[in-house]
Amino acid sequence: MFPPHVTLVDVGPRDGLQNESQPVPAAAKIELVHRLQTAGLRQIEVTSYVSPKWVPQMADNAEVMAGIQRQTAVRYSVLTPNMKGFEGALAAQADEVVIFAAASEAFSQRNINCSIAESIERFRPVAEAARAHGMKVRAAVSCALGCPYQGEVSLDTVEEVVQRLLDIGTQHVGVADTIGVGTAGRVKAVMARALKHVPVAELSGHFHDTYGQALTNIYASLEMGIHTFDASVAGLGGCPYAKGATGNVATEDVVYLLHGLGIQTGIDLDALVDAGAYISGVLGRKPVSRVSNALLAKRQTS
Repeated sequence: MFPPHVTLVDVGPRDGLQNESQPVPAAAKIELVHRLQTAGLRQIEVTSYVSPKWVPQMADNAEVMAGIQRQTAVRYSVLTPNMKGFEGALAAQADEVVIFAAASEAFSQRNINCSIAESIERFRPVAEAARAHGMKVRAAVSCALGCPYQGEVSLDTVEEVVQRLLDIGTQHVGVADTIGVGTAGRVKAVMARALKHVPVAELSGHFHDTYGQALTNIYASLEMGIHTFDASVAGLGGCPYAKGATGNVATEDVVYLLHGLGIQTGIDLDALVDAGAYISGVLGRKPVSRVSNALLAKRQTS
């Protein structure tokens, strides 16, 4: 019924920390990556090569990438919105570049002032350059389950965006519920459209937990054979379009679910909890992860 093994991509160091208003030292980001790979994570989204004017938290991207003690079995990915960003990723010897496109015209226009089609074409030279240098190209389809501006997003549009991303050279597609409004039935419908074009091994889910549906949506995806998911250690990250929302599903919670289903992840849950507790301590707050908080409380009582 379920895939025997699931790959988790921890996006906490990039997608999680970029939302933090307080500066996070590069040394702490490097330590987090080290702790994640020690816990068994084999795919880590480390940072982004974007203008520090727009995302000041990622201004230390080169320092962070240079400071990581790399393991050969780990894939280190970075977000690259343009060719300048790609040049930084290339210099840092990233294994994978991440690009993105919205499945909502309203979201695309509001955030980057261009159409979906135009936004994807801007990524064509990035994808071509990455593949020419032997770097994998992963794309995220944001707002695939709903948009903060237009509301419902059509299945036809999601499918069209997936096709366009593949046309420019994308090798892996992630379906992202950016504002966390998706439910299991809708997730299955969206994934079914994506699977018409993307091999199951190159399709993943990225679910925010704004409405508490992320684990249910992962379960629904597992039923379809999907076996790659993004998650964020300690539940790092917020949702700027839903104030107060928790944002990314916590890696600890996903691992607990998967292990409970008998699915292998290669991840040591206790070591993962330690990683989440570490970065939460740096930020001066408790982890968002329910599993992490439960296990940390259990440790104290024992």
